[in-house]
Amino acid sequence: MKRIYLDHAATTPTDPEVVKAMLPYFTDAFGNPSSIHSFGQEAKAAVEDARDKIASLIGARGEEIVFTGGGTEADNLALKGIAYANKRGNHIITTAIEHHAVAESCKFLERRGFEVTYLPVDRCGLVDPDDVKKAISDKTILISVMHANNEVGTIEPIAEIGRIARESRVYFHTDAVQTVGHIPVDVNELGVDLLAISAHKLYGPKGVGALYIRKGTRITPLMLGGEQERRRRASTENVPAIVGFGKAAEIAQREVDGEAKRLISLRDRLTESLLELIERIHLNGHPTWRLPNNVNVSIEFVEGESLLLNLDLEGIAASTGSACSSASLEPSHVLLALGLPHELAHGSLRFTLGRETNEADIDRVLAALPPIVTRLRAMSPLTKST
Repeated sequence: MKRIYLDHAATTPTDPEVVKAMLPYFTDAFGNPSSIHSFGQEAKAAVEDARDKIASLIGARGEEIVFTGGGTEADNLALKGIAYANKRGNHIITTAIEHHAVAESCKFLERRGFEVTYLPVDRCGLVDPDDVKKAISDKTILISVMHANNEVGTIEPIAEIGRIARESRVYFHTDAVQTVGHIPVDVNELGVDLLAISAHKLYGPKGVGALYIRKGTRITPLMLGGEQERRRRASTENVPAIVGFGKAAEIAQREVDGEAKRLISLRDRLTESLLELIERIHLNGHPTWRLPNNVNVSIEFVEGESLLLNLDLEGIAASTGSACSSASLEPSHVLLALGLPHELAHGSLRFTLGRETNEADIDRVLAALPPIVTRLRAMSPLTKST
């Protein structure tokens, strides 16, 4: 039985071209980029080439890309780095549906005297730009709104918020981990000053990410000890991973438009068929203004974990939400912020499609899931109480 992987929002398989590009930097080209001899300069050239490829993918300049250990570190650097560097105020604006990397950084800063406004979202997961504008005060130093939500796939009105931030002279950060490489992203069109990326979400290796920092942005480094990354992030660069990241960015830039159209077709077919085949099922997130590969539904009278286990027995991998909180028994904070009751939030299921997903995989899901729901509902006390 072929295994079907529909959890690409959690991680993606590393592209074979990426692996091939990385291999020489484990062996022959193993130098430290900070070394002045030929081994080091060879490694440094590879790092700078990757930096330029990633910058090109998002419409930035190479000098504005800072390599990190992943998207979480990039988000932490953005929030804490801006907070510590800007003494004119202590107020941060964010939303109730941010990834934990942003939410926990905000809580960390609150415990250290900063004030954070958590804006609500509507039933589709959209933040209102007017709410952002109204929340800005003379103490506001940073706005952080994710580009697209990792659970429900809703794409936020980042360009509109960017205009508001510029007019108010407030730094603007977006977590673009789910969008870079999957939809067109241009930092200038979006109007952002900081943007977080993670390589393993776009078919690159795990353990490497980047933070775009617009030239002129004042930021305090979190990692100290060396002068790497123009003194913005100390630590010897992970050359093989960075090279792989660059190759992944190059491939994504080449394929993003065509792949997005293909995935939208598969996504819409899966969504429409599930809503037809299963009673009392609800789509979460915006119906159209969403990531090309994201289908998130809540199914009444069943537990999401039970759905996952039964799908896994059928060889189908999906999720109930963010992989970073998969060990938690609490319902998704994102779904609760959308207004879902606890019992419905517990019945959520997320399918995120990828490059290898095809029509036959969608057929398998549509054949497997309805009988699983019927079987689980037959055993559920919630079904019997209605």
